[in-house]
Amino acid sequence: MADEEELTGGATGGATRVGRTVRRPTGPWTPAVHELLDFLHEAGLRGIPQAHGTDEQGREVLTYVEGRGVPVDDEVVLPEVLQEAVAWLRDFHDLVDGFRPDGPRTWRQSGEVELEPGQVICHNDPGAYNWIIQSGHFVAMIDWDLAGPGDPIDDLAFMAWTAIPLYREIDPALAAERINLLVDAYGEWGPMTLLDAVERRMRTAADRIEAGIERGDEGMLNLARLRGEPQRTRERVEAFAARRPAIEAHL
Repeated sequence: MADEEELTGGATGGATRVGRTVRRPTGPWTPAVHELLDFLHEAGLRGIPQAHGTDEQGREVLTYVEGRGVPVDDEVVLPEVLQEAVAWLRDFHDLVDGFRPDGPRTWRQSGEVELEPGQVICHNDPGAYNWIIQSGHFVAMIDWDLAGPGDPIDDLAFMAWTAIPLYREIDPALAAERINLLVDAYGEWGPMTLLDAVERRMRTAADRIEAGIERGDEGMLNLARLRGEPQRTRERVEAFAARRPAIEAHL
């Protein structure tokens, strides 16, 4: 299309803007993701793109959400924005608990599976780089292609990884302060439980990227080429584990 604009900033590639829509590559997981987005939209969840099927090139069509992204390597989001994002995540988890598909669905990272007892469909990639900010406020979560079955605390842990941020070195006292803000805003688990979940979830993230590379998933191959994954995440998890006692001393 003549009026296409490539959207930069992501590492998996392939997203373009066409007018007020975003076009992205599809996969076997796309029907399940669109079913999920339709359910959430009808349930009244704010801050998500709407799915509008596929275009003549076979790409998914989603509404374009106005605002800016978060350059996580250069910016630490304000406490108010962090609190808003966590509150959104809790709303999402409360609503998605009612999404119980009538049989197995195919998801990008888990293949064709049914929800197990206690599981919900998680976003699975709610890092701050997938937030949209307008006028200094969190307004939306984008990039739903990795959605799939999981435990809600896994999403919260993933959010903490880039939004505290725990993946890079920050003052331990500040990290503890922001962890407490995050767990208070979500209202389910304590800080030590969350820190355990962060290590577990990010090790799983590296394993999933590696599995995607082995499957030939183009998005995961791009993460390997452009970001040095999964080794980068594994190294960051080890560095976080070494910093963790200093953070815990302030909790």
